[in-house]
Amino acid sequence: MSTETTELIGGQKMALDGVENIGYHRERVEAWARGERIAPIFMDIAWTRACQAACHFCYAQAQASEGGKITREHAMHFLEDAAEIGVLAMSYISDGESTMVPWYADAVEKASALGIGVSAGTNGIALPPEVLERVLPHLISLRVNFSAGEKKRYAEIMGLKQAVYDIVIGNIRNAVRLVRDNKWPCIVNMNLVCDPKDADQLLPFARLAKDLGVHYAIIKHCAVDPDGVLDVDYKGYGEIEGILMECESHSNADTKIIVKWSKIQHGGERQYSTCLGPPFALQMSGNGLIAPCGPLFNEKYKAFHVGNITTQRFKDMFHSERYWEVMRYIASERFDPRKRCPSDCMQNKTNDWLWRYLDGKVTFPITPAPANANFLA
Repeated sequence: MSTETTELIGGQKMALDGVENIGYHRERVEAWARGERIAPIFMDIAWTRACQAACHFCYAQAQASEGGKITREHAMHFLEDAAEIGVLAMSYISDGESTMVPWYADAVEKASALGIGVSAGTNGIALPPEVLERVLPHLISLRVNFSAGEKKRYAEIMGLKQAVYDIVIGNIRNAVRLVRDNKWPCIVNMNLVCDPKDADQLLPFARLAKDLGVHYAIIKHCAVDPDGVLDVDYKGYGEIEGILMECESHSNADTKIIVKWSKIQHGGERQYSTCLGPPFALQMSGNGLIAPCGPLFNEKYKAFHVGNITTQRFKDMFHSERYWEVMRYIASERFDPRKRCPSDCMQNKTNDWLWRYLDGKVTFPITPAPANANFLA
């Protein structure tokens, strides 16, 4: 198991597993600690809730949010507002397959032009060469969700036809070739969401990733929701640790196989009793809904919904009392994430670090910030 916290990948110093990137943002953390209103450093968003796949582990099943349809105009206004208030980075992932909107490449180019760092998560289906050539020069990273190694099992796990496997493989090969040939700084990686019952696909995935030459391949935990829509036995991860370590051994100079040990091994337990992360790392549903986090997208959690970019400008939301009312409540003792939240979440590492920071147990790193320090997920 690697103990390194950073690695030189694709010519960039990148933070790896176990690193809380929030620690590199001293100015904003100290402003927050003084009670000032701060803009999110990072936002996880989607431009649609639609998706071609039907992965059995997909958290969007539990979110079932309601809202509008994001248009290109909504998206451009949102990006302008985010840049204006001080958002530093975004991932185009959240609860939908954003590559399905016809203005996807426009949204990547726009964010980049505004100075917002962008990473993208995708199933890799709708990435023909003409789209890759537009987006790759502007992305910090491109992550292809590919939760298997073999064609038949890929189709079963991701709810797709077997023919899609070859399409996505071709798109990944093109992305790797374009990035390496043009020396673009984008990191191309593959992502396997590991349900212990699908452990037969771990080694085939590692071998495939190495063959494709992606910069790195991530094996991560499968999230669960508080209502039991997604049910994963975290104890099962202990039984496959040997396989996970063997996967890591397939790393070479071009491709790093990285197991998210910190999330897999913590067993879903939280050490903090208040949710402090949303002011720093916020989420938006593919229907435009802004909420503290994805697990609260569901309509039954409407009390936590801040607003919707299809009906209101994001900068107006940010400056509204409603926005800060939600942020104050979720960080108060009235909201205990140990009882009300799923076992893991996007803000978990940020929450844990901030909790220890307020308790005087951690301080800010003295090392230079890695290239992905603005990505708090």
